[in-house]
Amino acid sequence: MMRSMYSGVAGLKTHQTRMDVIGNNIANVNTVGYKSQSVQFTELLYQATSNASGPNATAGTGGVNAKQIGLGVKTGAISTAITRAGSAETTNNPFDLCITGDSFFVVNNGLDNFFTRDGSFNVDAAGNLVLSSTGYNVMGWQVDETGNIKQDTVSALRIMSAANMTYPPESTTLAYVSGIIDKNSKDFTNADGKVMNLNFYDKRGYSYTAKLAIKATGTEGQYSCEVVKVLDAKGNEVEGLTAKLGTNNLVSFADGDKTLNVPSELVAAADGNSYIFTAADGKKYTIKEDGNGAVTVTDEGGTVLSGDDLSSIWKEIATKFNVADAEAFLNYGTTVADPAGGADQIYTFGSNFISLMKTADTSVNPATLKITGEQKENIVLRYDPGTGEFQGIGTAGTTSTAILELTGLPSFNNITIDFSASSNVNNEGTSTVSATSGDKDGYGAGRKLGDMTGVFIQNNGMIYATYDNGQSKLLGQIAVASFANASGLAKEGDNLYSATQNSGQFDGIGIDITADGGYMTTGELEMSNVDLSAELTGMIVTQRGFQANSRIITVSDSMLEELVNLKRS
Repeated sequence: MMRSMYSGVAGLKTHQTRMDVIGNNIANVNTVGYKSQSVQFTELLYQATSNASGPNATAGTGGVNAKQIGLGVKTGAISTAITRAGSAETTNNPFDLCITGDSFFVVNNGLDNFFTRDGSFNVDAAGNLVLSSTGYNVMGWQVDETGNIKQDTVSALRIMSAANMTYPPESTTLAYVSGIIDKNSKDFTNADGKVMNLNFYDKRGYSYTAKLAIKATGTEGQYSCEVVKVLDAKGNEVEGLTAKLGTNNLVSFADGDKTLNVPSELVAAADGNSYIFTAADGKKYTIKEDGNGAVTVTDEGGTVLSGDDLSSIWKEIATKFNVADAEAFLNYGTTVADPAGGADQIYTFGSNFISLMKTADTSVNPATLKITGEQKENIVLRYDPGTGEFQGIGTAGTTSTAILELTGLPSFNNITIDFSASSNVNNEGTSTVSATSGDKDGYGAGRKLGDMTGVFIQNNGMIYATYDNGQSKLLGQIAVASFANASGLAKEGDNLYSATQNSGQFDGIGIDITADGGYMTTGELEMSNVDLSAELTGMIVTQRGFQANSRIITVSDSMLEELVNLKRS
């Protein structure tokens, strides 16, 4: 038989393989994230009829090249253009993602991780982010207890869990009063005064309105402010709630003319030698001396606190006295300046909280310290008679804030109101003074319970939820995988790849897509990178190659026929 016939057969088979690859490329011209393939041919092998010989100086002959006859062609490699990105197709679906860069999404079928450039995702009934075509979970990093991303072993991103569907409410703790008090406005001289509405939330997210009335006192530049009533969202007065507006110096320790003002959260008990402290969580604690100089802190159930529980309460009390070093507050000898500003009003605190309440003046006898709990209601706002600028609250005017004390119901917190943004100037008889929840930067305003209104994904893969109470929450981050030799990945169908020994292995953690300069775009998908014009041209070349190889077989057959016919003739 003739070698050329077998070469033709090899050529037919190899061109058929190339045609198969071209056909697959054209079939996937609209497949999301598809990477085109190409075939490289190599010579099959050669048969040497004579070997090469070198020059012979003695005989005077030159060298002769080897005589080799090729035996056909074979498929040398099938390469995937995996690093060449396809064009971006706009879908406007917020869960469709397109990767710019060389990374891959990581998805999991419950057992194994796979990799894909197909970013057509959606959310399943369990709230998991999944690949639309297969339902495989999209893998990423979770949020830790501090609300930050923890870059650990990737896991399924359950972005619409029950915990993520709502954002917790928060009570209002801060507010401020701003605007103009014009003395020519008749609102301040009538019986009801100028009424301001302060809208706020309790701990459970219910909305309320506190009506605050400002009235002229008859003294130039001075106006009183008091709570009229508190209404719920339906306009009804809240039963069981007591509302008072006073300065934050509601309780004081005194020895003669020496006084130390303390926060409103610490009030004197009826026995005169113990205190009731209301913590931030609303629980009350009794602080009492046992008669031997030792102080105990007891909770509402009568349990004496110790260890970390006791330490946390002392630290919370320390912060109420504006002591920066809460640890030092627990030790005898820490000095704290009197908020009233008196030069000799320096007090030391320690473990014997009550008996050691004394000034730096050694003439003060701790045994004679008296406890007062007078509520300074109906605060007086003081403005400079000359400029109209706010000076402070009360006779001394040492503070710009007042406390809206809300007691009687456990869901309410006290609200600190700052009046420093108000002024007493001419505004043609029109007053614009008003109350706003939160400070001037919006902190402490409180909020209602928030329902999820949407989900958006940043270009670094971080997933956020938005809520109808104005908040947003980080839900997780989509991790990506990067390989030293991405072309070594094995195609698994369904737009998926798996790692091989020649691609490099996935470490189970992945990387942030921005680490190598890549990013994600929402509302877009990566299209196939098949170049249709090149494929059609390659198909013509392949067809001609196949045709030519078939001719080799035809001609070889004719030659064999002529050889056979020699015997007949």
